[in-house]
Amino acid sequence: MSKALNIIRDEHRSIAAVLHGMEYLVRQIRERRASIDPKVFRAMLYYLDTFCERMHHPKEDRFLFAPLKRLQAGADTLIAELEREHVRGGDSLRRVEQGLIRYEEGGDREFPAFAQEIERFAGGYWEHIRKEEEQVFPLAEKLFSEEEWEEIARQFGQNADPLAPVPQETDFRELFSRIVKLAPPPIGVGPGS
Repeated sequence: MSKALNIIRDEHRSIAAVLHGMEYLVRQIRERRASIDPKVFRAMLYYLDTFCERMHHPKEDRFLFAPLKRLQAGADTLIAELEREHVRGGDSLRRVEQGLIRYEEGGDREFPAFAQEIERFAGGYWEHIRKEEEQVFPLAEKLFSEEEWEEIARQFGQNADPLAPVPQETDFRELFSRIVKLAPPPIGVGPGS
């Protein structure tokens, strides 16, 4: 397996940790009437916006999807679908942010809509990651040269993912630390409900 795919999978695991955290916190509010500081949701959304939308997805588009299209890999429909999902990702994130604002301002009566938006967003994201890992990655492994993999690894290695195996001094590491400090156990070490 290439170093590049390991980096991308590590990034997917970071994204998955944040998605899982959001879903978990929503369940705690729904099932236990937990009081969760909205700052933790805002920090998670900020991470998804700044890391995923601005760094991870553009690099997938440029260094993974574009070469597959150039190689005429026979996955044009799949790649077009994933690229559309990347484009729509920002809009989906904004809907979650708007749901959070309504929940913060409107209280409990706005929670069901916010929870539904989180579930829709996370579900779509899980499916997106699954398609990439189960369909795109195996195709890329068959078609890309060693030089192409080295370039992809170099480009993705610059992302400075906060959960990457090698510690990196970045704003993303600081942001992830902030999420952990704000989130209650077992997601983080913040105040319990």
